[in-house]
Amino acid sequence: MSRIPTIAEALAEGPNGFTGLRFLLALAVVVSHAFSVATGAAADEPLARATGYTLGEHAVNGFFAVSGFLVTMSCDRRGAWDYALARTLRILPGLAAATLVVALVLGGALTRLPLAEYLREPGLWRFVQGTLTTFKSNAALPGLFEANPYRAPLGTVWTLKYEVLCYLGVLAAALCGALRRRWPATLLLAGLAAGLLAMTALRGADLPKGVETALRLPLIFTAGACLYLWRVRLRISGPALLCLGVGLFVLARTPAYPPLLFLAESYGAVWLALGPLARRIFDPPADLSYGIYLYGWPVQQSLHALWPGPSGFALLAPALALTMPVAALSWYAVERPALALKARALGRAKLGTIEPAGP
Repeated sequence: MSRIPTIAEALAEGPNGFTGLRFLLALAVVVSHAFSVATGAAADEPLARATGYTLGEHAVNGFFAVSGFLVTMSCDRRGAWDYALARTLRILPGLAAATLVVALVLGGALTRLPLAEYLREPGLWRFVQGTLTTFKSNAALPGLFEANPYRAPLGTVWTLKYEVLCYLGVLAAALCGALRRRWPATLLLAGLAAGLLAMTALRGADLPKGVETALRLPLIFTAGACLYLWRVRLRISGPALLCLGVGLFVLARTPAYPPLLFLAESYGAVWLALGPLARRIFDPPADLSYGIYLYGWPVQQSLHALWPGPSGFALLAPALALTMPVAALSWYAVERPALALKARALGRAKLGTIEPAGP
């Protein structure tokens, strides 16, 4: 075991794979949505039948684990004010730009309504307000995607609600000194895991999806935070990850499966990002993950509305081909300038800590 580096040692070694891992997770979300955008039945996805969760849900789990790790590190290293400004400028500019682009440009181009009538519709401005203030993801735009299985043009932003709540939890922990101790987060993680275990045991397949999600995402975020807080003790161990995989196989179809799966995915995400291979292949110069996550869904919705005949998977390649340049534009025109603004506001030429965007 002494030859296996701790998480702290792996972090200290320099470049890591967090940016590349988020990029792959964002692509996985787009692949997963190739099923649901076209059919409205996410459960038809093969991984959903095999594991109980879609590829997109597994990818969101990875996002939350990485976010919990990096955001806790950011707050621990920088302090509350620095952290709050960093989180705000990382999330809101990209979201605001995506909301306006989808509502005004995409909606104006594809709505069945005349443009002047579309711009006068109260539903348009309710959509903008609801998306930016409550991260509402099931709202429709007037005359847009009316024949699609899902009418919502920004169907992925709902996760940002949970992300922001987790950010506020980290901020509260920092202000009350809990980040200087490992046990509060560990007890919270144990409580969330026990709560999910109990609810699964009591309700089984009848557990409402909203309740499961409200436990799942904070649990995974907290697991990522705990991996950072225990970084000096915990190691980047392939055998440990293998043991978690064996445990999942043994406990499949039991109430212990969901919490163990989420803990394993949290550890696996950090293991992937800090492993030696990640430093070689997982470190792209631009962080396109947030843009892919935001724009992948409206691009797929648009393609399905324009060409409803082919399956969603048949439209996956053109969806990715269109999403990638839009995500790059989001990064270079909106997100990266916001990061530069953050650096200037804090009186620094450059910020060294990794800044994850929400899933």
